[in-house]
Amino acid sequence: MTAAITPGIRAILPRPRPRRRVVIAVVTTAVLLLLACVIALSLGDRATAPAALWDALQGRGEENTVYAVLEVRLPRVVLALVVGAAFGIAGGLSQSVLRNPLASPDVLGIGAGASTAVVAVIAIGSLGGPVGAVPIPLAALAGGLVAATLIALLARDRSLRGRRILLIGIAMSTALTGVTQYLLTRIDVYDAQRSAVWLTGSLNARGWDDALPVALGLAVLLPLTLVLAHTGRALIFDDDVASGWGVRTGRMRVVLLIISVCLAALATSAAGPVAFVALVSGQVARRVGAVPDIPPLLSGLTGALIVLVADTVARTALPFQLPVGVLTALVGAPYLLYLLQRRRRTNGSTP
Repeated sequence: MTAAITPGIRAILPRPRPRRRVVIAVVTTAVLLLLACVIALSLGDRATAPAALWDALQGRGEENTVYAVLEVRLPRVVLALVVGAAFGIAGGLSQSVLRNPLASPDVLGIGAGASTAVVAVIAIGSLGGPVGAVPIPLAALAGGLVAATLIALLARDRSLRGRRILLIGIAMSTALTGVTQYLLTRIDVYDAQRSAVWLTGSLNARGWDDALPVALGLAVLLPLTLVLAHTGRALIFDDDVASGWGVRTGRMRVVLLIISVCLAALATSAAGPVAFVALVSGQVARRVGAVPDIPPLLSGLTGALIVLVADTVARTALPFQLPVGVLTALVGAPYLLYLLQRRRRTNGSTP
């Protein structure tokens, strides 16, 4: 098997070339994302015509329209883009590295760790502690990294692969969710209600301050991910094959997983644990690109498109606004069941 695979690696690793199907998919998704941005900026309590939208983006036109576009819709659209991109890249990386379509940060418990840390900070402030002593993004990062470290230690698997780490992640997520629910019972009603809305995954009442940490994280981690992506593709092969090409599989796997955890935690700190976006984005990107690995740029664009479309539908299609996490959960849960059934048919057992 190794001898048969080695020529494939020899063709992949030395000279990275853009794959035509992936390039077409990236361009198509980017165009769809641009169209979704225009629609999202146009829709609200009162629809804005394209000409008026263009003027409003330049600060011209009716004062109400300018305010609605620049102060209400634009920050929300930008937040949806950066949150969706962060979740999408995080999900694609974890699924590629762990070679499991179910191994997304929300399933593994990374989102639950970030959520528990954020609610703990809110609880400390509610109980009279120093409010703002720990910034929410920093708390989410710490919570996600601690959860990931515990999962890796409990798995006791240097390759960080297999069903064991997935089952441990699910158990960790359940335990952390229980801790979060307990914390909600210890804080005042207002903070508990605010936290409960945030825990569903919501972009309501968010602004530039919420988007900035995620955007900065993407600005730093996305270029690093793209630099490592080509070498990281070797991880789709057996470790002995990849090591034969000089790839330090253990180190590469840890670095990519840390990037995944950081992106997922930052996105969670801004919008809450928006369900199933990380899970769905990577698999959609892999199928659209028709490649065995998951291109990070394509998975990021896919995640951004999913969150933006879901949020636009959630705030405009009904008489009342839904948290975006409710809509993504309604779509993502059936997809998770599909993945479970598909793996059962393929392997003869559940993952």
